[in-house]
Amino acid sequence: MKKKQRLKIRIIIMSVLVLLLLLLTTGAGWFAPNDPYATSAAAIRTAPCTEYPFGTDNLGRCVCSRVLYGGRTTIAATFFLVAVSFGIGTFIGMLCGYFGGALDRILMRIADIVLAFPQMVVAIAVAGILGGGLSGAMVALGITMWVSFARLARSHTFVLKNEAFIKAALFAGKSHIYILCVHILPNLLAPVLTNALTQIGTTMIGLSGLSFLGLGVVPPVTEWGSMISEARAYIQIAPWAVLFPALATIMTIILFNYLGDVIMDYREV
Repeated sequence: MKKKQRLKIRIIIMSVLVLLLLLLTTGAGWFAPNDPYATSAAAIRTAPCTEYPFGTDNLGRCVCSRVLYGGRTTIAATFFLVAVSFGIGTFIGMLCGYFGGALDRILMRIADIVLAFPQMVVAIAVAGILGGGLSGAMVALGITMWVSFARLARSHTFVLKNEAFIKAALFAGKSHIYILCVHILPNLLAPVLTNALTQIGTTMIGLSGLSFLGLGVVPPVTEWGSMISEARAYIQIAPWAVLFPALATIMTIILFNYLGDVIMDYREV
C-alpha cells in the first residue's frame, strides 16, 4: 500500500510538471521575452543576459523565445502524431483481435514487415521522398508508429473476447460493433494510453531528428531539432544556442517517459 501511495505522489508531481511545460509552450506568446523571429545585427551571438535569458543565435534572435515557440511546434506535432497513430493502431488491433481470420493474418503480416525495418531508416527514406516539411516528417514517422498500438490492442482484445461478460453480451443479442465500443475498448484503453505516453518521447526524438537532418521543419519556423541543426555550425562560439534547445528536448522526453513508466508501475501494483 505504501508503494502504491508513493507512486501516486510521483504521478501527481510528474503530471504537474508536464502541465507546467504545456502551459509554458502553449502560452509562448505571453511568456516569451522577445519576438522569436526578430533579428538584430547588434545582438548576434550575445551571451545569456537580462534581455536575452538564453542568449541569441547567429542572426541575433532570442534563443529563449525560440525555445518556447519551438516547444509549441514540437509538442503539438508530437501529440497530434501520437493521437492519430493511437486511433488507427487501436482500431486495427481491435478488429484483428476480435474477428481474427484472414483479416488478422494480412494486417499482422503487414505489421511484421513494417517492424522488420528500423523506424528512423524508414522515416528518413519516406521524408526524403516527400521532400521534408513538418507534415512530411509526421507522415514518415506515422507509417511505423501505428504498429505498436495495433499489436498491443490486438493482444488485449484477444484475451477480452473470451471473457464471460463478452459471451453474455453475445447471447443477449448485442452487435459486434456494440461489444467492441462498449465492452472491449474501455477495457483496453488503460494499457494502450500508457503506451501512448511512452511513445511521446520516442516520437519527439524522431521529429527532432528529422528536423536536425533537414527533413522536418523548415527554418525559420522554430522547432528544437532545427534550432540545434542551425546552431551546431558555431557551437564553439555560442554554445548556448545549441545547449538550451537540446536541454529542452531532453527534459521534455524525460518527463513524458518517466510519467508513462510511473503510471505503468502504478497499474501493476
